[in-house]
Amino acid sequence: MTTPYEIPLTPEPQRFTISLGSTSYALTVKWNAPHGAWMLDIAMPSGTLVLGGIPLVTGVDLLGQYAYLGFTEQLVCQSDFDLDAVPTFENLGTQGHLYFLVG
Repeated sequence: MTTPYEIPLTPEPQRFTISLGSTSYALTVKWNAPHGAWMLDIAMPSGTLVLGGIPLVTGVDLLGQYAYLGFTEQLVCQSDFDLDAVPTFENLGTQGHLYFLVG
């Protein structure tokens, strides 16, 4: 059984440390205006970049292509009213969500 954990986000650029599974990461979320999309960087708490520039798109496991780095869980982006709608600049964290799926 898969257990979802919502990563708390707000509609503004942000950087914070969070435990995902048994590892702590520093997440940076920023708006990419030319592409009209939120982007995610995943780093170690020390600042060493693990993954950079991941677009918060729907319908895929954002970590799926990075299994070779040891990720066994899933990271999924989803909007409340339209599962295919990517989070907008205004609705990240309110209607557009990022979930860490364990199990």
